[in-house]
Amino acid sequence: MRLATVVLLALSLMPLAPADSTAATLMLNEFMAGPARDWDGNGTFSSRDDEWIEVFNAGATPVDLSAFVITDGDSIPRYAPTGTLSPGAWLLVFGRESVDWERANGFPAFGFSLANTGDRVMLWQVVAGDTLLVDSYAYTSHQAASDRSVGRLPDGGGWSLFDALNPYTGSTAPLGNGCLPSPGSSDLCGTTGTAKITWGKLKALYR
Repeated sequence: MRLATVVLLALSLMPLAPADSTAATLMLNEFMAGPARDWDGNGTFSSRDDEWIEVFNAGATPVDLSAFVITDGDSIPRYAPTGTLSPGAWLLVFGRESVDWERANGFPAFGFSLANTGDRVMLWQVVAGDTLLVDSYAYTSHQAASDRSVGRLPDGGGWSLFDALNPYTGSTAPLGNGCLPSPGSSDLCGTTGTAKITWGKLKALYR
């Protein structure tokens, strides 16, 4: 049976079970549902391909990613990572990578399909016939506005709205923190991050 069929059956038919101790260290850390610029740095903007989701290993040991699956609120598999994630490291997945995975595994090529009116981002683990909901976050429309990300501050902490590129002036919680989205690097506010980026990618991001 193909991977796509196995994962889809697991998510659709199996009962939910609590995450195991290994999965508990792996969590959703930041995501962007409403990109309005070229976030993946390929030189072309795509509202589908430039969505992104970041997963963080908050534990002290590496985590095997092979049994994990990322979905939106409909629980249809959007991306299944491979390899291991080191302690304190991030896995950053763009919408175009989701599309590539969907095509390779027999799913419609929708990408993450994070709705701008509100949706849910979900991280699952499939183990021995059980579907484990590891982490999830339901967001609202103001959190999905252009170039705003939702992330934990600090990494692995409480959820916050990163709105420096599109300041939020409303009164619905969560209010903006005035910080820049930080895909693939530390969620830092008021300090300078350590992630490296080429000048070309930096210019493309802010043009």
